[in-house]
Amino acid sequence: MYGRLGPSSLFALSLLLAVPLAHADRLLMDVIQAERQADTLPRNGQTMEQVKSRFGAPEERVAPVGSPPISRWKYSDYTVYFEYDLVIHTVPRR
Repeated sequence: MYGRLGPSSLFALSLLLAVPLAHADRLLMDVIQAERQADTLPRNGQTMEQVKSRFGAPEERVAPVGSPPISRWKYSDYTVYFEYDLVIHTVPRR
């Protein structure tokens, strides 16, 4: 009696096994999306000149603030943050 699973038990077991697979697919999709964005967005450590030559002039430049000086370049789809003249972060715009 204990060695056999009924139809409802098999269904519940199949649902439990499917959850980790769905989660793994989502994580894989996040990694793929991040890799694609890395190719199409400025990367950390690039200089202002490298960003300008690859992605063109920004729509808007925000003057440096603070110490160390942090400035921003705004593009239509993302904003690039610089410390001095190096990229420290790129944020997609919504």
